[in-house]
Amino acid sequence: MFGTALSQLRYGMAILRNRSIRPQDLERIARDLVATLAEFGEPGADSALLPGQAGQVDPEIRRTVTRRSLRATARAAVRHTSYYHRIFGELGLDPDSLTTETWSQVPITPKKALRGLPTAFVSTAATPALMALTTGTSGTPTAVWYSRAELDTTIAFSTISAALGLGLRPRHTMAYAGCSRATLPLINAEESTTRVGASFVQFGTIDPAVALDRLAAPLGLPGKAPQITHLTTSASYLSALVQHAEQDGWRPADFGLESIGVGGEVLSGPLRERAEAAFGAPVSTSYLMTETLPSSGTPCSRGHLHHTTEFGHLEVLDPLTWSPTGPGGTGMVVHTPYVPYRECTLLLRYATGDLVRLPDAEPDCELAHLPATSTILGRWSGPLSATVPTRDVLDVIEAEPDVPLPARYTLTEEPDGGVLLHLLVRTLPAATLRRALEGRIAASGMAVTGLVLYDDRSAMPPTGPVRADLREHAFQPVPQAAARMGSGA
Repeated sequence: MFGTALSQLRYGMAILRNRSIRPQDLERIARDLVATLAEFGEPGADSALLPGQAGQVDPEIRRTVTRRSLRATARAAVRHTSYYHRIFGELGLDPDSLTTETWSQVPITPKKALRGLPTAFVSTAATPALMALTTGTSGTPTAVWYSRAELDTTIAFSTISAALGLGLRPRHTMAYAGCSRATLPLINAEESTTRVGASFVQFGTIDPAVALDRLAAPLGLPGKAPQITHLTTSASYLSALVQHAEQDGWRPADFGLESIGVGGEVLSGPLRERAEAAFGAPVSTSYLMTETLPSSGTPCSRGHLHHTTEFGHLEVLDPLTWSPTGPGGTGMVVHTPYVPYRECTLLLRYATGDLVRLPDAEPDCELAHLPATSTILGRWSGPLSATVPTRDVLDVIEAEPDVPLPARYTLTEEPDGGVLLHLLVRTLPAATLRRALEGRIAASGMAVTGLVLYDDRSAMPPTGPVRADLREHAFQPVPQAAARMGSGA
């Protein structure tokens, strides 16, 4: 495949020189990968060298590429965006003098700045094509502009990942149960699925009972598996599906699922186990953000989250001081997506809000050559969110069947410094459940000093929204009498 070799060479040279990527080169690589899989069935050992597949790179080359990429990205941001032109001018910073050692001189970009004036981050040298919105469950939706070339590049990367990471093949059918207003993930999922020859079904966040019916329904499509084989969704919507599957007596044999992918929210260990028991399919998670694509995080067999260095620069910083987090500490993911992968919305040292914990020691796993953190612990909302992160709470409460899913809880600080966990349960009194929960809290070492149970959500302190709340309603049947009146009969 001489043409593919030329495409890979052009792609590699563009990265080394920080020049514009030809989307057609990546599309050719992805298309030929799909053709190879169709002919030989499985990828070869050299597939790890494909773009975005976390192949090993000589450390010295990586340092050189990182320095060049940071300078090129800062240079483009200063020249072509009003936000960074002003910031660098006020501080007297020269983007061409920056190194990895002096990168901390660049100010942190808070999420509220991007939300407040997204066009201030749009490059005057780019041609905006699509405004991608986040779901907005943690606040005002964030708007990120993408050019046509960026979309084509991201879709090509997603196609490679769908074929190699998800193992999608033409016989498969993917159901996407995510909020439709999260534009970019939906586009990527549909395009990458169909480009590998698989079929795609858009569910949206519909009533979980309806979604279960659709997952179990026979497809009757030529050349396809009898039922939907892959499901992509958020953790909270998966928990709603698990709740209904357990209550309504669904069995794994009722479904044809082979894989469930979860993103956008924290996936607890107990929810993973309950979902695998309910649907008979392995559940996996990864880390992607609309603001930082195509950068991503991939879990390894040891439970770390490994972050790609090809597409951007990762930092883990203290959310209060913005100093580097030490081994074993908890910090926020701060990310700089590189040009030439990004050319429209440019971000330097973007504070994602996502909390992770750094390993105590260098990891010893199959992805040890990539930077490692814990999986995402939750979102930063103040010091308490780092002291008692979302993952720690969900690992305790989602293990108990008498806690309705999606779990509704909140934390409050007491005047004496204690922390109360307020939790919605099915019914009160719940003495047995209380003892079980208090035992789990004590065993986990979670810094919670008290537990308050409720069977009425309106009586609780306010709880945060989850993606399962972004419910998309179907049209209701129209009563025949009303229909006759509306027709003028």
